[in-house]
Amino acid sequence: MKDNNCIFCKIAAGEIPSKTVYEDEMFRVILDLGAASEGHALILPKEHYANLMELDEKTAAAVLPLAGKISKAMMKGLNCDGLNLVQNNGEEAGQTVMHFHLHMIPRYKGGAEVIEWKPGNPKAEEMEATAEKIKAAL
Repeated sequence: MKDNNCIFCKIAAGEIPSKTVYEDEMFRVILDLGAASEGHALILPKEHYANLMELDEKTAAAVLPLAGKISKAMMKGLNCDGLNLVQNNGEEAGQTVMHFHLHMIPRYKGGAEVIEWKPGNPKAEEMEATAEKIKAAL
């Protein structure tokens, strides 16, 4: 299913021009217009899924192997020193287009810090309570 109002659906379908680096029957991989580093790409499913929780099993099973394939090409073609895979779900997590997409961000020695957070230090009891909440929701 596609969403006629979704810009990523239109890009994935080829209705809006993009700098495509890979395409198959399920996905289009494009360079990000707001790149965090040289080669920053987005893996876009051609079908519309608002987020990770909506992905069907076939798409979910195919996205990580594709990320591995593109990662190898980035490491070889761009001579990057590493890369981050980032996938945001919901506005509070930084998702700005409500169409599942996986960011592939090449990293270079001496390059800008792209992703960071301050590690917390939760107590064992807090971690146990949190784990139980998640288990109960499964």
